Amino acid sequence: MNNRLGTLVLALSFGLIISGRSLYAQAKLFTNVDESKVEAILKRLTLEEKVGQMTQVTLDVLTIGPDPFSSKEPLVLDPIQLETAFKKYKVGSVLNTANNRARTVEVWNDLIGKLQEEAIKETGIPIIYGVDAIHGTTYTAGATFFPQQIGIAATWQPEFAYKGSQVTAYETRASAIPWNFSPLLDLGRIPSWPRMWETYGEDSYLTATMAAAAIKGYEGDDLSSPFSVASCIKHFIAYGAERSGKDRTPTWIPEIQLREYYLGSYKAAIDAGSHSVMINSGIINGLPVHANPGLLTKLLKEELGFEGVIVTDWADIENIYNRDKAAENHKEAVKKAINAGIDMSMVPYNFKFCDYLIELVKDEEVPIARIDDAVTKILKLKMALGLFENPIPKEGQYLDFASEKFKKLAFDAAAESITLLKNNNVLPLKVNTKVLVSGPNAHSMRALNGGWSYSWQGEKVHEFSEGYHTIYDAIAHKNGKENTTYVAGVSYKNDGEWHEEYQIDIDEAVRAAQHVESIILCLGENTYTESVGNMNDLYISENQEKLAKALIATGKPVILVLNEGRPRLISRFEAELKGVIQTYLPGNYGGDALASILFGEINPSGKLPYSYPKFPNALLTYDYKPAEVKESMDGVYNYQNAVEFQYPFGYGLSYTTFTYAGLAFDKTNIKADENFTVTVKVTNSGNRAGKEVVQLYSSDEYASITPDNKRLRAFQKIELNPGETKDLVFILNGKDLSFVDYDLRRVTEKGSFRINVGTEIGKLNVVDTKVFTEHKRVM
Repeated sequence: MNNRLGTLVLALSFGLIISGRSLYAQAKLFTNVDESKVEAILKRLTLEEKVGQMTQVTLDVLTIGPDPFSSKEPLVLDPIQLETAFKKYKVGSVLNTANNRARTVEVWNDLIGKLQEEAIKETGIPIIYGVDAIHGTTYTAGATFFPQQIGIAATWQPEFAYKGSQVTAYETRASAIPWNFSPLLDLGRIPSWPRMWETYGEDSYLTATMAAAAIKGYEGDDLSSPFSVASCIKHFIAYGAERSGKDRTPTWIPEIQLREYYLGSYKAAIDAGSHSVMINSGIINGLPVHANPGLLTKLLKEELGFEGVIVTDWADIENIYNRDKAAENHKEAVKKAINAGIDMSMVPYNFKFCDYLIELVKDEEVPIARIDDAVTKILKLKMALGLFENPIPKEGQYLDFASEKFKKLAFDAAAESITLLKNNNVLPLKVNTKVLVSGPNAHSMRALNGGWSYSWQGEKVHEFSEGYHTIYDAIAHKNGKENTTYVAGVSYKNDGEWHEEYQIDIDEAVRAAQHVESIILCLGENTYTESVGNMNDLYISENQEKLAKALIATGKPVILVLNEGRPRLISRFEAELKGVIQTYLPGNYGGDALASILFGEINPSGKLPYSYPKFPNALLTYDYKPAEVKESMDGVYNYQNAVEFQYPFGYGLSYTTFTYAGLAFDKTNIKADENFTVTVKVTNSGNRAGKEVVQLYSSDEYASITPDNKRLRAFQKIELNPGETKDLVFILNGKDLSFVDYDLRRVTEKGSFRINVGTEIGKLNVVDTKVFTEHKRVM
């Protein structure tokens, strides 16, 4: 690790990135780009060529098949469609895979090499190819798959966000793909949202911390490096805040909330140097985000100072008309989106965007200056990536592809993400224990990986995952097949919808339980993403609940292993479980990591990056307002709104114990913009080595608007041997205690604050008030 990144990881642990303050002064983009070359190219381009640069089509459009949705295999480029795309429309970008499946590195290089030849022949400008490589290089066979983002957040280790992204960049660029639509920086604050698992959890600070590390991993110090890719932060902004909890449904949000919770991760990523942004597919306060100049131009470009490329999500300019009815026709939708600030349209299946935009410019309804601005940024991005000099990788550059060191990193990330939530003296298990492994997730590589794995919905994982271990495989390998019985009890219907199940035989699982000492019950979800994963019931499925209750009734100790993209409710049977482990979506090495934890080779250290709800109408986040949990009022009224999480944010057990003592400040009275130091002693009071995530929270005792219950302000993951004590130091600033007030000012107010680290609580006084920023309304 270079010194700069070592400083980054250390500083991230000390809480130097929040919505109000960032480790980096905003990174200057395109510093390696020759502006005069960009200007010369722009000057020679026709209007048609400029609009082509702003156009992105999916690979299916360019391959042979009866229609764009049904290309044939083996994959062959269609010469007629190539001519249409590159000779007629001068298309500047291609995305995605074809036929919704992964390809080998060799196929990708051949395929993209041919596309580059066609594009350069027509315009002299290479295409920029993009994919969603979100936990590894999604569409490349043999690539190294890490835990999904929610699992990386559960490690509470920014270093995994950095190193995992670095490996993904390496293997994506090896596939001739220089643009990655990642990381996803939306907050997972609504548990039913089907993209919850693609987030870094519910907290803005944890998300911002991981975001900055991921950007540095993807982009490195030199974007033209053959081992770097351009990141694309998504989906700006407040995607996932939908009132319904379902994907791409309307959001109603006051600007104070948008700025306090949702903006910080994007600011951190922009400051860290991300070169592109993808826009929220949904509607905020009645207006599609893709047609909102307040959010795209005033907030993103002017206030945040973003200078990179702004790209739509899938078909979202068309959706302004087709779905949202916020334009009279497709042509008006194009006009609204481009004038709002969009630089590139992910079309993705036709070329009407080009025709409409050319007409709009000729009719002076879209200024040519807006076109030139967009194309300049696109050209700069291509030049910064070195695509003009090296449009495809050189042979022999990627000898570490899927290397053992990459696999070890993925295993370690999975191991540190897995979170022990309950342990009534049943774990770790002894090797050679007679166990039953049951449940629909027990023998499924698909469930371990989740969506965006070899295919969009992850349904093709089994075609590419030979050689990896399911949970059952890994347990049997560790414990011996003769000691390990597998009966699914319930299985997913892999040829149906993600949530469809068929009952094999719960009675068979119950019979098998009679001959074992412990039951490892693997429940959760099958793969899904985006709107496909919308749901109406957050409880774990009825069949899985029946299986759980039947196995509990045997009297054998049941250890529940959760393998899920969002926290499915288990409160109807959780009290009778002896152990609970959350694996999230840990990737190809998740089964092996889990087995190592179950049998005590690895001490679990993951912590929840979200609040695990107990009831469907009690979906609070940890930073709730005091009024949300008031239990009673003087007089005749009683309330039933006590806070009751199944497991709280930041929670996770270990096979050892940690004690906290000696919380102290270097000063207890500070100015609103003054640095202060918090110190605390942490001791491993147990009998084995372990890792602990030390979390620092602040609570404002009163403010001009109702303060949150508490807010995460810093964290650091440490490792301690038995009996070992470490003195931890957190350096913060009064601005870290700031909030967005009613007038949209970021302010730290005079008053008292509680600082909580572990079991330790102290009080700090801010002696004055300071307004750091006065924001202009954009909504």
